[in-house]
Amino acid sequence: MRPDTPADHTTEAERLLRAAARYPEDREPLLLQAAAHLELAGDRARATTLYDELLGSPDLDHPHLVKALNAANLWEYGHEAEARAIIEGIRAAGPLDPGAWEIAAETLEAHDELEAAHDCFSTALTLLLSPGEEVPYATQSLLFGRHRVRRLMGVGHDAWDELADTLHTATVPLDELHDPGRLWSLGSSDPGELQAEITRLRAELGTYRTALSRPFPVAVLHWPEAELAELLTAYPDLRAEYPSHPEHLARLEAALRDLHQAGTPNLGIVTGTVPSYEAFAASEAASPTDPDLLPQYATTLAARGRAIPWPPARSASCWCGSGRAYRECHGAD
Repeated sequence: MRPDTPADHTTEAERLLRAAARYPEDREPLLLQAAAHLELAGDRARATTLYDELLGSPDLDHPHLVKALNAANLWEYGHEAEARAIIEGIRAAGPLDPGAWEIAAETLEAHDELEAAHDCFSTALTLLLSPGEEVPYATQSLLFGRHRVRRLMGVGHDAWDELADTLHTATVPLDELHDPGRLWSLGSSDPGELQAEITRLRAELGTYRTALSRPFPVAVLHWPEAELAELLTAYPDLRAEYPSHPEHLARLEAALRDLHQAGTPNLGIVTGTVPSYEAFAASEAASPTDPDLLPQYATTLAARGRAIPWPPARSASCWCGSGRAYRECHGAD
């Protein structure tokens, strides 16, 4: 059962903190989940303590996302000046993490700082999108958020708004979902207006359910060359799965392209290591030689926040670790 009361959220936070102590390799995502539950429990000061603890870690995977979450939490319990300073720091740093930009912009939006929110969304999209490139799954929400803010500001559509309309797949158009006048319909006595609002709410609920049903990417498992050599030396039965490292890389790229063409959103790549894989096999009471364990291991790594989105920007470094740009390595059409 999902936590429902403040006490339930506190209990869940404590469970996650215990898990973080037991599994230090997953400390960051577990502490972030614990902080979210503490916020829902109303214990925002303790949530800030967790964010600060994470930010003191030298090997943080998503520092700007943690900063953005911390800013959002601080603003909610009276530390507006500190929150603003953190958000300005994020904007100045220009991270390539769309999640950090989204949280920062939505925090500004939630406090009626529409111009600043619009600028934050726009800056992020300018940084993360290149003309003519496909919009990554994680970046689409920035387009939708910017569209929403522009509707609240009462400005006309531009090219990014039109792109957001194209990417939006719900039955109710974005312009209708983001209509600033929707709140008036909730107090209307007109059955037609009330029915239209019910339809819009159902469309929004469907979008949220879709997002919740895919909380982490559909991920494929990548073995760096040295790790794959160690894996096959220890478990030669897996050679049927991995004939060679170049073949392994080619198969991964082909699998991702097939999934993408089939319409699967939110694709990603997770990188395996032999010690981690052996520990996972032991936790599942299974043999590392079982090929059916490999996709389960990939899913587990993705759930821990270890996936990198695919496809990368064509100018970005290739996911395979070659050091070359993606378009030069695996990204050629």
